[in-house]
Amino acid sequence: MSDYLHSLFALDGRTALVTGGSSGIGYAIAEALGRAGAEVVLVARREPQLAQAAEQLRAHGVRTRWISADLGDSGDVTRVCDTAGTVDILVNDAANNIRKPMHTLTDDDYAETLALNLTAPYRLGQHFGPRMAERGWGRIINIGSQQSISAFGDSGVYGVSKAAIAGLTRSQAEAWSKQGVLVNTLMPGFVLTPLTEPAQAQPGRVEELAARHLVGRNGLPADFAGAAVFLASDASAFVTGQMLFVDGGFSVH
Repeated sequence: MSDYLHSLFALDGRTALVTGGSSGIGYAIAEALGRAGAEVVLVARREPQLAQAAEQLRAHGVRTRWISADLGDSGDVTRVCDTAGTVDILVNDAANNIRKPMHTLTDDDYAETLALNLTAPYRLGQHFGPRMAERGWGRIINIGSQQSISAFGDSGVYGVSKAAIAGLTRSQAEAWSKQGVLVNTLMPGFVLTPLTEPAQAQPGRVEELAARHLVGRNGLPADFAGAAVFLASDASAFVTGQMLFVDGGFSVH
């Protein structure tokens, strides 16, 4: 990497906490930030997957550690805040997606989804955001969805939570951007990850969704590497409060 590109994109000396970082988009972002120089803290529920993800990152030369936590549990969110240490880059990727017709959603479905998809990013931001602001530099990258802007296949309470994530991004950006903490939302199209496996299992659905993307294919986790490094680095020094669509043109229709 040339000195010029290094000055724009390098994350040497930074620490990134990535929720949902053991698989899918979260892992791809964790790898990208780590290979750009950041130390990576992975947060997810399952220890075997976390250990495997950490081993894969170390094979790329990434300094990494992990915390096993269920971010739908308030006590676990507190524990992550208390044990993660200094965090310069917060990536809120962990989420669930309960795909049911709206009228069949239960109060438990609602509470579980909001706790993980919205309350955890809010609380992590409330903890790490002010500390970033005190140091004069920070990045928060929230992960949105097509449901942040439109209805899409039993959006249900998942759609509610992802629309709220876009609002949370704007509120956080308003609060801390003057202190050097930039906050943005990455907006995927349809991405082939474990979270979308129920939709992938529907006959013909994958092909149908691929055709809807202007680039003619569905997204892959690796498609988010460059955008994540951009938003986490000094290259994005004048970008905050925005929704960056990494969706292959899906939202254009």
